[in-house]
Amino acid sequence: MDGMSGPHLIRGSVALPEAELMWRFSRSSGPGGQHVNTSDSAAEVRFDLAGTEALPEVWKRRALERLGPRLVDGVLSVRATEHRSQWRNREAAAVRLAALLAQATAPPPKPRKPTRVPRGINERRLREKKQRAETKRGRTGRDWTR
Repeated sequence: MDGMSGPHLIRGSVALPEAELMWRFSRSSGPGGQHVNTSDSAAEVRFDLAGTEALPEVWKRRALERLGPRLVDGVLSVRATEHRSQWRNREAAAVRLAALLAQATAPPPKPRKPTRVPRGINERRLREKKQRAETKRGRTGRDWTR
């Protein structure tokens, strides 16, 4: 369909292939006046993640693993109904799909390298703790007589 705002980038130069997107439109729920019962403004986009050739193999494997519970027979589905216009719902669904794929194909974070507390900081903490204990010990009223 013409009028779409160009390719939706996933990451880098990889974009959602328009030819592999399957669109379905239906009536939205909620308010909308007289127009709501006659227009198919809700947009649902389906993307065959398992069968696509547009994604690098590593990304595809990563996305299939991370999006496993959301997939139905390897197909990812996103629905948008928040706008009253079909075109804006199409845009919202495509952007949401691209963001979902970008998040799912992102490389895993680097493992955290554990660090140790420097000895000087630990000694200072213990020294201050002892000093505080001495201050509190000096407050006891053992030697006071009435």
